[in-house]
Amino acid sequence: MTKLVIGHFYPDLLNLYGDRGNVLALYKRAAGRGFDVEIRQISVGDEINPESLDICFLGGGQDSEQNIMKDDLVNVKGRIIKDMIEDGKVFLTICGGYQMLGKYYKEHDGKMLKCLGAIDYYTEAEKERFINDTIYELELPSGEKVRIVGFENHSGRTYLGKGVEPFMKVITGHGNNGRDGYEGMRYKNAFGTYSHGSLLPKNPEITDMLIELALKKRLGEDYKLPVLDDSTERKARELALSYIENGKEQMI
Repeated sequence: MTKLVIGHFYPDLLNLYGDRGNVLALYKRAAGRGFDVEIRQISVGDEINPESLDICFLGGGQDSEQNIMKDDLVNVKGRIIKDMIEDGKVFLTICGGYQMLGKYYKEHDGKMLKCLGAIDYYTEAEKERFINDTIYELELPSGEKVRIVGFENHSGRTYLGKGVEPFMKVITGHGNNGRDGYEGMRYKNAFGTYSHGSLLPKNPEITDMLIELALKKRLGEDYKLPVLDDSTERKARELALSYIENGKEQMI
């Protein structure tokens, strides 16, 4: 039986907005296909064995918690994480975790916070927060375009650099910065997004894409993920979309 290991980074510190649901969605949809799935929690002071991890998740947190983990991320684990990203390891990062992989975060007062610098983008805060239910368009590896539903709550404005692609196109909401019409980033197999909610339970296409990318790295590029029923997840998304499109708050 093929084993799939999900590394949940700083779950004791970066745990806002139900982001743990992303890890559970990855677990459920991989285990539902018969894989032996392990969730490995990695926090301050814990060592990383890159070869043992298939998917890495980094969520969002309050400023105080992010300041606690920042030194460990940047100065202790930083070199290993950079190498993992360059090697094509699968990462999903949300909000604060997304910002932390970039070059820097500039606060409202001009204070500069050095981030990991693993990927070429940066974030600058503004006074207005973007707080919205969101709809995005995602182009899958097959070329199919699907609507994705989420929720954003951030004051940071993120700007992508050379060689970094946007994750999705904004249909409803603000996305990275409210200006360029895009949401999140993709660099190799690392993804970042401002979408909380959790993102994955109502969007099985993203969940399956991440799992397949991880297994391609382990088993070879010809690997195809077996089909798994996603009718419940799609129904949840359609209901959420109907609420957003009718100007109501999501009920799920």
